[in-house]
Amino acid sequence: MDRIHIKNLEIFAHHGVFPEENTLGQKFVVSATLYTDTSGAGRTDDLTQSIHYGEVSQQIQAFVAGHTFQLLERVAEELAEELLLTVPRLEQVDLEVKKPWAPVGLPLETVSVEITRGWHTAYVALGSNLGEREAYLNGAVQALRETRGCRVEQVSAFRDTAPYGYTDQGEFLNGCLRLRTLLSPLRLLDRLHEIEQAAGRERKIHWGPRTLDLDIVLYDDAVIDLPELTVPHRDMQNRDFVLYPLEEIAPWVRHPVFRKTVAELAEELRAAGGRAEEG
Repeated sequence: MDRIHIKNLEIFAHHGVFPEENTLGQKFVVSATLYTDTSGAGRTDDLTQSIHYGEVSQQIQAFVAGHTFQLLERVAEELAEELLLTVPRLEQVDLEVKKPWAPVGLPLETVSVEITRGWHTAYVALGSNLGEREAYLNGAVQALRETRGCRVEQVSAFRDTAPYGYTDQGEFLNGCLRLRTLLSPLRLLDRLHEIEQAAGRERKIHWGPRTLDLDIVLYDDAVIDLPELTVPHRDMQNRDFVLYPLEEIAPWVRHPVFRKTVAELAEELRAAGGRAEEG
């Protein structure tokens, strides 16, 4: 991806853990690398096809000078989010926030915090088999649309599917959505759990009935194996209620472990009779 650099922008601001820093203020130095596709601007000489670094510099200055935080980490985090949410065509940003006059009582040139933040693509599976199933799924989609740092790009059709694992329960209504998000995988998982809880989700029986079930199926090309989160979603290649809605909106996406596309995995599942044997 192409990069535009803004180096060592000097800003007078009021960040720090000491009250004197918040009152008197001091100089901060910000550098930013903006990731975008500049090919359109390069072919047309049209600035609207790129990122206006002058406007972004003004935005950085206004944001850093207009807020007061204790930590450089907070300055960098909040600034990165603000830029990613408001600057068109910005896909990723590297930020370094320097504090030349850090009050540590020792001779030093500067201290700084450097972070990289950007947009990610996640696919989320939705399911419900209690109450107003479609209303629960639509409510989850709307809740994600209203979540800061999340943009719902596409939603599959909802379809009835037989229960998986624990079969003594009603049919599910299932779907899948594509999400552009600034949230890390674990922060996204926390948000999905909040939405489930707001819908009255109770975890009493493994694979049991539920008002709302939200699962991260894929997150970029990440392979995550943590006690609280497995990505790609465990056993997704054997689950018609995951693969078929996912195929509708992302047939070309490749499973990061099997290296097969969703369309290929779905076709294999159909050839096996639509659902693999449960283990």
